[in-house]
Amino acid sequence: MAFDLITPLTHVLPHRLLSGLARRLAYSENPRVKQWLIDTVVRRFGVDLSEAAESDPNAYASFNAFFTRTLRDGVHVADPDPFALLMPADGRVSQCGAVGHPDERGRIFQAKGRSFTAGELLGSDADAEAFDGGVFATVYLSPRDYHRVHMPWTGELRETVHVPGRLFSVGPSAVAAVPRLFARNERLVCHFDTDFGPMAMVMVGALLVSGVETVWSGVEIPKYGRRITRKNYRGRGIVIERFAEMARFNYGSTVIVLLPPGVAELSSTLGPEVAVRLGQRLATRTA
Repeated sequence: MAFDLITPLTHVLPHRLLSGLARRLAYSENPRVKQWLIDTVVRRFGVDLSEAAESDPNAYASFNAFFTRTLRDGVHVADPDPFALLMPADGRVSQCGAVGHPDERGRIFQAKGRSFTAGELLGSDADAEAFDGGVFATVYLSPRDYHRVHMPWTGELRETVHVPGRLFSVGPSAVAAVPRLFARNERLVCHFDTDFGPMAMVMVGALLVSGVETVWSGVEIPKYGRRITRKNYRGRGIVIERFAEMARFNYGSTVIVLLPPGVAELSSTLGPEVAVRLGQRLATRTA
């Protein structure tokens, strides 16, 4: 119930100020501050530290180091089927399905009665055309989850697009209550070229998120950006293999995968609120 009361307040809360304060706390190496934060999250959200490469909660230099922790080898295993596109993160499916569902060209379903266009999400109607009639999957990472995002399929980085915006919570209550949530929050769109065509990975920011980092250039979201910023990576040979890490959140958030039409079918096991694990089958190649 407390979370439901917070959701309406996010319309008037000073998002940037709160995010800046959260960043300072997340990177603080004050032993009492960082340990209180770590212990609180472990206790409240039931974090399973037995999966972490470092299982001692006292060993992390800061809360952010804990939050972006690596896991032991073997905790995640990629689906062995070479035709399987992989789930990019641990978490829960918020929604998944066709881009254009049910009969609205180019729209992505958010929650009951709510949707947004792929063009709004990507910051470009032209970029969205390649995905009209394709499929999408929205995966929510809670505070308890592993916060590194991996590749569903091998791809060569073509471009990133930083789209400034708000910093609403992306928890289930907010998703149900805030119109066009994922198309309003700050986000980093990563465009890849694959052997089946384009693939977009959208790292969506959230309330108290202090940043998104990528494996190719570190921190990608500038502080207080106000304009859409594109970075061209064509011809630089940045290829990230299937199942390899591509980026990480410095706090819980959401990743959205977009695939073009006619190349893959989403796994029949997926649906709203289904718990998922990095490396399991997201979709199956059909072409």
